[in-house]
Amino acid sequence: FQMAMGAKKVVLARSARAGDAPAVPSRWLQRLLTFIGNDQAAALRRRGDELLAWARSLDAGPRQDFAPRPQPKPPLSVRPGHFSVTEIETLRRDPYAVYARRILGLMPLDPVIRDPGAAERGTLFHAILHLFSARVADPRALDALAGLIAAGRACFAEAALPADVEAVWWPRFEKLAANIIEWERTRADAVIRRHAEERAGKTVVGQSGVTLSGYADRVDLLAGGMADILDYKTGSSPSKAQAHTLLAPQLALEGALLRRGAFKDLGAREPSQLAFIRLKPNGEVFEESILEHNRQPRTATDLAEEAWARLEKLLIHYADPATGYLSRALPFREGETDGDYDHLARVLEWSAGGDAGDEGGEA
Repeated sequence: FQMAMGAKKVVLARSARAGDAPAVPSRWLQRLLTFIGNDQAAALRRRGDELLAWARSLDAGPRQDFAPRPQPKPPLSVRPGHFSVTEIETLRRDPYAVYARRILGLMPLDPVIRDPGAAERGTLFHAILHLFSARVADPRALDALAGLIAAGRACFAEAALPADVEAVWWPRFEKLAANIIEWERTRADAVIRRHAEERAGKTVVGQSGVTLSGYADRVDLLAGGMADILDYKTGSSPSKAQAHTLLAPQLALEGALLRRGAFKDLGAREPSQLAFIRLKPNGEVFEESILEHNRQPRTATDLAEEAWARLEKLLIHYADPATGYLSRALPFREGETDGDYDHLARVLEWSAGGDAGDEGGEA
């Protein structure tokens, strides 16, 4: 070390940190700096700073700013003039997805090889219940369970599922079947007629000029002239809380369409109940009303009209040329990037950049 210090040019370096903590100069180095004085020590540091600057410049490159959060503002002439009730939640949560699908016409591609999943199971069970409602008028009949099983066999045959998938799904349906009939029979005395997959025609939403339509999984006409709107669910989404607070407004909007006579075969009626029918993997079937949450009950009419008023306000908001279709305005979970159009919107890039742009997804 002493021989090296005798060289013509010597570089003295030390670690500024030891792990996560600042490092203290060695006693030898502190003694040396004290001995040569502040002026000489400052001169040494200046020469060292020049070498450090050269080293740091090796890794320096042109600055590339993060992409901003996209918020395209297409002309009003190409903006959607009609929505389905299933699209309204997306319009609130991720307007950019509506822009990509409805205005750019981009549709997500399914994987080339993919086993049937939750979406296909939900579609299959919906089809079974629709066929059962069409074939069996009275669930109190002795052969009602046999009719439901027969509807299940017909729909499973049409679905042509892989053998390994059917081996799991069919026993699950058989567990559900008896409980479905039991649930149907608890409602039968109050129900005059059951309507499955009832279509609501296009209806203008207030002063927005935009129309809304949709399908209700089930509408039950009651003895007093009112109707229950039921939505079958094989999964947990949306939750009761999301539906009650109108983050997921589909059921409430179906109630508003019912009040306006959009269901042609039913006429204008007041909704009595808005509920999810949960079909659980363990065979449990239960009716979950969205009219009460956190001990705050509401009537179906009140909830439906609030959903309608909010929708009108939202659609008028998007009738402004200055309103853009913001990406991820109100995501389900913080940091989620699994949407169909998140790659197109470069979500990972702008979210890493800490974008703090306008969050205005809804007026």
